[in-house]
Amino acid sequence: MRPLLQPALVNDPFGDPGLFVDFLFERRALLFDLGDIRALPPRKLLRISDIFVSHCHMDHFMGFDWFLRICLGRDRGVRLYGPPGFLDQVEAKLAAYTWNLVHRYENDFALSVTEVAEDGAARRARFHVHHAFRREAEARIQLDADVLLDEAGFRVRYAVLDHGTPCLAFAVEEKQHVNVWKNRLAEMGVPVGPWLQRLKHAALDGTPDTQVFTAPDGRRFTLGELKACCLRFVRGLKLAYVTDVVQSEANAQRIVDLARDADLLFIESVFLDAHAERAAEKKHLTAAQAGRLAHAAGVKQAIPFHFSPIYREQAGELEAELLRAFQAASASG
Repeated sequence: MRPLLQPALVNDPFGDPGLFVDFLFERRALLFDLGDIRALPPRKLLRISDIFVSHCHMDHFMGFDWFLRICLGRDRGVRLYGPPGFLDQVEAKLAAYTWNLVHRYENDFALSVTEVAEDGAARRARFHVHHAFRREAEARIQLDADVLLDEAGFRVRYAVLDHGTPCLAFAVEEKQHVNVWKNRLAEMGVPVGPWLQRLKHAALDGTPDTQVFTAPDGRRFTLGELKACCLRFVRGLKLAYVTDVVQSEANAQRIVDLARDADLLFIESVFLDAHAERAAEKKHLTAAQAGRLAHAAGVKQAIPFHFSPIYREQAGELEAELLRAFQAASASG
């Protein structure tokens, strides 16, 4: 079964960091970081329901204006999440424009903005176009541990890291999948059809095994009977996104905890290890450090990005250094 989530970096490894996560069967997407997003066509931008901003350095946040321009006048809302101070930064962006004609918009496009801290404390406010994007309905909330967003099919978790300023890393976890063995239904002479979607939802949402389902041919089965013969439960995809972080023991532990057992880890690899001192000064990771963190987290695949422009002709060296460090750590571990 193909994963529900379809991730792809917004830019090449030398461009602004960003990860676009499309949904396989929905007109919906998630976006991680909001720098230069011109590579994403408007049809993709208009699918985005939630944006997760690691921090507000320009290469991670300058695309806010373009995103807002595309969304104005649309009948939709978008949720944004960011680090401490994020509410003020979004408000300042919005306040830079004159909104005296917003009453002409038929639709009241709105932003729900959440800023988080390390202890799960958070603040949330809304900004509506019809109210000239004034900050409204501000409230303090308490997040459930490290979970930012929890929906039926997936959840998004976060960790607060040090980049000389608080910087968020994120993990997206699909919840358990259920596959239907159609060959076994065929052996039983049971027709397939839309009823199988209801069956799969019931199998995942805690419906009692005694619940009865009626197949298109009129035969009746309990959920327990169908689980035993025709359903298979499988782990969903997990991906993690880590960028703009200094190598330190505290950061390393938080990254490992967040990304543990991920199928895909998108991780910055800004410098070669030969320039580790420069990386530390700029509070970034080297490719080798990224590879060792990927191994420690037990991820299946690490995808490097956010390369320093000084390596414009050496992209392959950064990729190779991460892979060597990942494989060496695996061999010794």
